[in-house]
This record gives sequence, structure tokens and C-alpha cells, in this order.
Amino acid sequence: MKGWLIVNSFLKNEKFHELEEMFHSAAKGWNMELQTVENAELLADTSLSSWEFPSPDFVIFWDKDILLAEFLEGRGLRVYNSSRCIALCDDKRKTHLALERKQLPMPRTILAPMSYSGIGFTHLDFLLQVEEILSYPMVVKEAYGSFGAQVCLVNSREELVRCVERCQTTELLFQEYIEYSHGRDVRIQVVGDRVIGAMYRYSDRDFRANVTAGGRMKAYSPSEEECRLARMAAQAVEADFAGVDLLFGPEGPLVCEVNSNAHFKNLLDCTGIHTAEEIMDYIRRDISAKK
Repeated sequence: MKGWLIVNSFLKNEKFHELEEMFHSAAKGWNMELQTVENAELLADTSLSSWEFPSPDFVIFWDKDILLAEFLEGRGLRVYNSSRCIALCDDKRKTHLALERKQLPMPRTILAPMSYSGIGFTHLDFLLQVEEILSYPMVVKEAYGSFGAQVCLVNSREELVRCVERCQTTELLFQEYIEYSHGRDVRIQVVGDRVIGAMYRYSDRDFRANVTAGGRMKAYSPSEEECRLARMAAQAVEADFAGVDLLFGPEGPLVCEVNSNAHFKNLLDCTGIHTAEEIMDYIRRDISAKK
């Protein structure tokens, strides 16, 4: 069984290289061949007669080049995760719309109105509605971003205006602040329809619990309710595998984010669970079942 691991040609660092090596090691363990292919090596040439590559049995798409993923699917390749899943997770606004369609519990979320490129927000009158609904403090997030970056907590109208103006983008969402979960959350890794592991993330210095933002982590045994919610969140975005972040709500867990390309090195360090091995096993079984 042969597959491609699609990575980005222009984003290269030790963190991404470690994950790539983990996938290759896991593939060998399951007697599968895995070839790393950079997105700039595999251009989406829309000429129907231009396909010159031998087709693999599967593609692990460890990038956010959504159009390339869609192009490969159009060539009949099985892509894990799909272009639709990556698109739903990459844009946090789309994530919350997908969760809302399944009526899953999450912090109350308001999407900023759309404006046009080069115009931006010519007035901020809509913030009156936002603050009336959410009150302060509230969380402001850019639609795109990872590792807890592009997220801020604002405590007043002045801070809200400064935050919106500083973002320099109209692709924003405004979210209810869950005080009960301040500085702590749970990352649950889902593969297929199984929860394979979880870790508790916490910070004494920041309202965000992300390890990259200075948080700490420890192994965590999720409740049955947390596992059920994590699986349902992964299904809502049509994920084959996903890292689901849950907040602690006063009345139960809330879905914060769903990550299609969750960096699982921290989960390995924290729990000893090899997510890459679980993903490769899932793909192996899924491809075999369809044959």
C-alpha cells in the first residue's frame, strides 16, 4: 500500500519535520510505503491531459493548500483529511457554523460582517450589537490562525476597538468568554470514530491554555460526555482524524476548536500515545475495507 504525505514547500521548521518523520516511522511499522511530496512539486494543473504522476493508494494531506487537496480528489484520489474538512477547520467561522448545524454546545459566537478587500470596516457600529450580546470580557479571534495566536481577551469598548483595528482583517469572530475555563482546556485526539488520547492543558499566566503560548500539559482521562462530544465535533467537520479542543463550561464541556492537522507531538510526549501510528492503521483498514 503506497501513499503520499503532502507538506508545504514554504513552511519548514523542526516542529513540522518531527511530525513528518513520525508519519514515515508509523508507515514502516504497518508495512506501508509513504512518500513526502511538497505542494509546489505537485501543481494543480487543470488540463485534463496533464496528469503525469503514478496514483498512490491514499494521500495524507498535512497542509492547508485546500485547492490542491480538492484537485487531487477530482483526480479520484482518497485524501485524508478531505479538502472540505480542512476548509471547515482552517476557517474558525466555518467550524462554528458546522458545529451549530449539529447543535453542539459551544461558546456563543458572533461572526464579523463581511467587507471587501481594500475597503475593510469603514465603521464599527456593529460592535454595539456584539458587546450588547456578549458583554465584557469577550474573546476576539481571527478566523485563521494556530497555536492560540491571533486570539485576544478584551475587557472594554476601547480594547475591543483597538483589537479590531490592530487585526487589520475583517475575517473575525467574537466569542463568549468562559470564565469557568480560564487558562485551561482539554485536547482530545479522535481517529476514525475513536478517542485515542487526551491531555489537559493549563496556564497560570494566560487565559489561553495552548502549550505554544506558555501553557503546560498533563495526561487526562476524558469523561464519557467529553469523548462523545469530541467524536461528534470531528464528525461535524467530516474529519477522518482531528484534535478537538474542549472548554470546561459551568454546565458541561463546550467545543472551542476542531483541528484537522493537529500537531500531536505534545500528546506523544505527554501520554506516550502515537497518533501517527493510529492514523496509519486507520487508513490501512479503511483502504482495505473499500477494496
